[in-house]
Amino acid sequence: MALNIENIVAELKEATILELNDLVKAIEEEFGVTAAAPVAVAAVGDAGAGAAKDSFDVILKDAGASKINVIKVVREATGLGLKEAKAIVDGAPAPVKEGVPTEAAEALKAQLEEAGASVELK
Repeated sequence: MALNIENIVAELKEATILELNDLVKAIEEEFGVTAAAPVAVAAVGDAGAGAAKDSFDVILKDAGASKINVIKVVREATGLGLKEAKAIVDGAPAPVKEGVPTEAAEALKAQLEEAGASVELK
């Protein structure tokens, strides 16, 4: 049976974030791969050695004990719906926001930590 790429793409367009997250996890488990993008550490280390970083990615490492409060903060910060925010929190470690200015990243990190989450700035 041949794959119909157009049908697969059409179904992916209609899927929710949670369904896509489940799909990625199933593919990772079935085939022993990871969907994480490779990181070019050497290039970043050389290019940014003298420059201060002016934007950060806010990464949720762990939701902690009060997951509902963390979901509320994620929803408020990202403007996502409940289902999408819950998918981010359930999928931790996961990026909450990317390319955020330093002050905003620190503020979001403080809000998430106050809600009980573990957060990392990259």
